[in-house]
Parts: sequence; C-alpha cells; structure tokens
Amino acid sequence: MTKIQRHRKSAHLHGAVEHNGVLYISGHAAHDLSQDMAGQTREICDKLDALLADCGSDKSRLLQARIYITDMKLKDEMNKVWLSWLDGADLPARATIGVADLGDPRRLIEIATVAAVDA
Repeated sequence: MTKIQRHRKSAHLHGAVEHNGVLYISGHAAHDLSQDMAGQTREICDKLDALLADCGSDKSRLLQARIYITDMKLKDEMNKVWLSWLDGADLPARATIGVADLGDPRRLIEIATVAAVDA
C-alpha cells in the first residue's frame, strides 16, 4: 500500500497531499487583499515556491494549474506575473476559469496546482 502524506494541516484542508510521487496542492490565495491582480498573483507564487520547497519539489515540476479569477479582464495582468515566475520551458498544463466569487470581493485570484515530487 502506498503512503499518503499530508502537508500543512489545518482545520478544514491540507496545503498539499502527496501520493505516488504526485503533490496535489490546495487552492492558494493572497493574504493581502489590498493588492491588485499582479500583487495577489505574485504573493501566491511566493507561497507556492515555499510550499513546493517544503514538500521536495519546485515550480519546474508543476504538472497542472487551475487559476480562478473574478475578472477575466485582468487575465493579462495575471499572465505577466505568472509567466515571469515560471521558466517558459517548464509550463504546466493550465486552465484559467472565471468565477463570480472567491469568498471576499477583494480576492481576485486563487491558484490550485499539481506537481511531481521525489517519492
């Protein structure tokens, strides 16, 4: 039986769950909601860097990303930060999904990812 490892446990979710060399990362959002789309995206990317490192992975090993944004007109602003964070050779499969609500009207973006990790 393969082991399931849970990272960054909280009362209602885990920051990531690892199984069979795959790291399933929960949706992450910015804490500082006074920021614009670029600022919130940058904060999330920083959080993902730290979480991936804690779990033995990094952004070059991202397999998939689901990006939820509340205003598709801000997609280009998000893309600029997202693409500057990633090496163009290591892009994950990705979907950007427009949503009406992310729990707070100031929250503009949430990102959930899947990454490879050394087992």
